Amino acid sequence: MGVDVQDMQAFVRVVSAGGFREAARLGGMSASSLSDAVRRLEARLAVRLLNRTTRSLVPTEAGSRLLDRIVPILGELDTALDVVNDFRDRPCGTLKLNVPLSAARLVLPSLVTPFLKAYPDIRLEIVAEASYVDVVAAGCDAGIRYEERLEQDMIAVPIGPRIQRCATAASPAYLALNGRPEQPSDLLEHACLRGKFPSGAMPPWAYARAGETVLVEPSGPLVVGIGSIDLAIQAAIDGLGIVHLFEEWLRPHLESGALEPVLEPWRQSFNGPYLYYPGRRYLPSPLRAFIDFVKAASALQVEDGTY
Repeated sequence: MGVDVQDMQAFVRVVSAGGFREAARLGGMSASSLSDAVRRLEARLAVRLLNRTTRSLVPTEAGSRLLDRIVPILGELDTALDVVNDFRDRPCGTLKLNVPLSAARLVLPSLVTPFLKAYPDIRLEIVAEASYVDVVAAGCDAGIRYEERLEQDMIAVPIGPRIQRCATAASPAYLALNGRPEQPSDLLEHACLRGKFPSGAMPPWAYARAGETVLVEPSGPLVVGIGSIDLAIQAAIDGLGIVHLFEEWLRPHLESGALEPVLEPWRQSFNGPYLYYPGRRYLPSPLRAFIDFVKAASALQVEDGTY
């Protein structure tokens, strides 16, 4: 019948993502190329696979049945092709990771260069997202998330610092003019600089002390997307208000004195992120190499007492 494997992969990605535009965004390709691929597949099979409207895209009955059959087949095909890598002297191929912006900035910099130097035949592609996506639908091999965001059917491996904290800070000029908050509830009387996820959600500021956890929903003159958080940091340095972010993100400005910490006794600690990937019998060799590298790095840091 001459059906192209790439056309079938495009069909799976479009259905998994819920549309051509989202599949294109996640996969780093054009929506038109995906549309052409699905159209070719429908023409080859002489049957409609998708019902398209201006607001939705769902598989037809034929499309659903095809999807049920080809998803495991495509997975097995990837596995079969990767078996060849076991006969190479060293792992080869592309490793695609989906990570939150915080991990791209705070976790990966210490790992990427030494990993690629150790495995020069591997090409690493990082997709940094402000929102959480399905790594399989995004065409990624693995991702990084915090444990509250992990799907139960995924395998998780600790990556990066095992304990992290958020810090609250403001410029000396702001604190001199507006006073210093002593309790989390005091933030309700201050100008606070907030971050927002693409979904529209604005995470509350969380604090903990002596077994007591407090969530605060402050307000202020500036709200920025999670991907533009440096704007909030600069605004805080300029005296516009109080900012609340990963401690490591703010550390350079705290050390320079551009920002001063507040509510230090209330800083909340939380578990660090995890590298996660679908549980399957065979792993692509680039992913297997990265998992081993991450585990070795974690063991070394534990031994050195840096975690």
